[in-house]
Amino acid sequence: MRILVSGSSGLIGSALTRALASGSHTVVRLARSSVRVDGASVSWDPERQTIDRAGLEGFDAVVHLAGEPILGRWTAAKKRRIRDSRVLGTQLLAEALGSLAQRPSVLVCASAAGYYGDRGGEILTEDSTPGRGFLAGVAQAWESAAESARGAGIRVVHIRTGLVLARAGGLLKTILPPFQLGLGGPIGRGRSWWSWITLDDLVAAYRFAIVREGITGAVNAAAPNPVTNADFARMLGAVLKRPALLPVPPLALRLVFGREAADDAMLSGTRLHPARLLAAGFRFQYAELEAALRRVLGF
Repeated sequence: MRILVSGSSGLIGSALTRALASGSHTVVRLARSSVRVDGASVSWDPERQTIDRAGLEGFDAVVHLAGEPILGRWTAAKKRRIRDSRVLGTQLLAEALGSLAQRPSVLVCASAAGYYGDRGGEILTEDSTPGRGFLAGVAQAWESAAESARGAGIRVVHIRTGLVLARAGGLLKTILPPFQLGLGGPIGRGRSWWSWITLDDLVAAYRFAIVREGITGAVNAAAPNPVTNADFARMLGAVLKRPALLPVPPLALRLVFGREAADDAMLSGTRLHPARLLAAGFRFQYAELEAALRRVLGF
């Protein structure tokens, strides 16, 4: 297959492009013309709403991962970049793909578990209602922005991703140093649910969504056994053979990141169930947290 990938330099994009290329697919990057890329590329500038439409012709599939990082203090400008990079970028790409003479058969778009908002211990499937809050609103608009591609007959999939476990980035890169020093622990009382997935399984889920024609719409990309934050901290400490008893006060996160970013992105929780992946026959290589952490950390 000939596959176009946006956001190919990020944690997920880098791993996915390597996996696709090793599977004998031809991978082309959708990248800003000012950014150096290795190999073939198609240019776009989502901020200026420009894209090389002729360069989009003839792809079998498109994977759209580009978006402003969530972490950081949410100033008004930061929130605008978070939203616009997802909504306007997706809208530009979807409209361009829908206008082509040779359209791809599938557009697989990144989305997030934040779609559901903070729902406590409620088990959330793809049919659950959307939540409230900034990230939930962004995720809903993000998914809606691909509607023009769907209307043009392109199969559209939204990968609602949980916390990604990878040594080189994502959640573990942020929290691993204090845990390695024996200074880690749960956030507050540790009651929030953490829906997690290894990078290996997430890449496999994207590849599965590309080729499995029956998969369409939202897909929860999280292992089938989520845990509370307290259980996650306890297991990470056990794998590292370090104590994990020092709780992180919510106040500390709010002082560093601001109340809205801390409450919406770090102190909230989602308990995802990957109903559509499991029903379609997808098999998680790492369904249990201990095995996942040992794989990622090399223990």
